[in-house]
Amino acid sequence: MNKQLVYLFFLLLFPILFSSCHPGAKGKDKDTKRPNSISFVEGFVVKPTVLDQTVMVSGTLKSFEETVLMPDVAGRVVVINLPEGKFVKKGTLLVKLFDDDLKAGLKKLQTQLQIAEQTKKRQSELLKVSGISQLEYDQTDLQVHSILDDIEVLKAQISKTEIVAPFDGIIGLRNVSVGAQVTPSIALATIRMVNELKLDFSVPEKYGKEIKEGKKVKFTVQGDETKYEAEVMASEEGIDASTRNLKVRAVVKTNQASLKPGAFANVELALSEKKNALMIPTQAVIPSERDKQVIIVKNRKAKFVTVKTGVRQASTLEVLEGLEPGDTVVTTGLLFIKPKVEVKFSKVVK
Repeated sequence: MNKQLVYLFFLLLFPILFSSCHPGAKGKDKDTKRPNSISFVEGFVVKPTVLDQTVMVSGTLKSFEETVLMPDVAGRVVVINLPEGKFVKKGTLLVKLFDDDLKAGLKKLQTQLQIAEQTKKRQSELLKVSGISQLEYDQTDLQVHSILDDIEVLKAQISKTEIVAPFDGIIGLRNVSVGAQVTPSIALATIRMVNELKLDFSVPEKYGKEIKEGKKVKFTVQGDETKYEAEVMASEEGIDASTRNLKVRAVVKTNQASLKPGAFANVELALSEKKNALMIPTQAVIPSERDKQVIIVKNRKAKFVTVKTGVRQASTLEVLEGLEPGDTVVTTGLLFIKPKVEVKFSKVVK
């Protein structure tokens, strides 16, 4: 019985001793360690280049003038002249509200004015011969002026029943019909001046000094690859505290059917030209919460360098601080590289 237990003990112990002494065990540990050199990455040689600083921002096309037509007073619509999608001249009567009661009141006041003026004329003759007192004459004169003031009030009220075009423009879709009861809170239609358009866009704070009145900008709209031109007319005096952007407005002189108010625009803002800019591929930059880093290779060893960046283009990024001309930055395989690891490039772009 004891011999069987001893035999069973050695039978269980033997595989453990065998595995610990197996030559492949140490090799396996070595395989799990990160290699001391990497040879499948690509590099880019930094050199001075001409940078045409162009910033792409989004914008919105707007009518040069746009107004929502709303009545000044409540009333019933009796006349509508809102030709949808048609051009109207400034001063054209667009909507008329019921005003017969106001006109009747005006006619009554005009009759009272005639009577008062005749009375004033007779009393003027009597006053010359002392037939009446100065007080009686002054009271009649006051009555005449009071009636004139009432007439002006009624004329103003009548004018409020008429909505006219405030400028030359295109009428949009109307929202009312003849006979509708409207109030000052009801939008009747919209009129837009479309022979000229405005382009509103925002630029980052650091480019604010480049924006000046008269500066030309180019833009495109969706569905149209044509580059249109606009001229900066004004900008806000202050930076938006929430977005840290400067709001800019430009005038679009081109009148094309494809340019519609409210359309989204891609604005191309050309800034100053820099002749000795250091540009690197955007994929070479390792972003973090506090700064940005790139990996450069010196003496075949990887080195992490903190950089300060500037203008970003479609595939390249300007480096303001941290790199020198001739440095070689790693552009691929960044996740596999650690500091001081030997790097062998498979391809280097010069």
